[in-house]
Amino acid sequence: QVQLVESGGGLVQAGGSLRLSCAASGSIFSISVMGWYRQAPGSQRELVAAITSRGDTNYTDSVKGRFSISRDNAKNTVYLQMNSLKPEDTAVYYCNQAARRGSSGYDYWGQGTQVTVSS
Repeated sequence: QVQLVESGGGLVQAGGSLRLSCAASGSIFSISVMGWYRQAPGSQRELVAAITSRGDTNYTDSVKGRFSISRDNAKNTVYLQMNSLKPEDTAVYYCNQAARRGSSGYDYWGQGTQVTVSS
């Protein structure tokens, strides 16, 4: 059973930075697509950024140029560097791990970490 443990959330002023980390247990990290999602109160969960096993990345338009996703396969960890934070970035941020191995599919979520950006 894979466990994802997020850290790095907190309260920051607008314009500030935070770095989220997500450490994964298990043996499928290197073949997984890792993603960061967020959910603000009253809103649906949305994909913020994702990185494939090859290192290809994609971002939602609202964070392009401000956020950067990266991974360290040796540490089974994915990161989300968030710069120039805005109040609208306030949300609970969730780490997601998705993989396929043979005929089996895997999809795991972390517990979430709160990011609050004050104006």
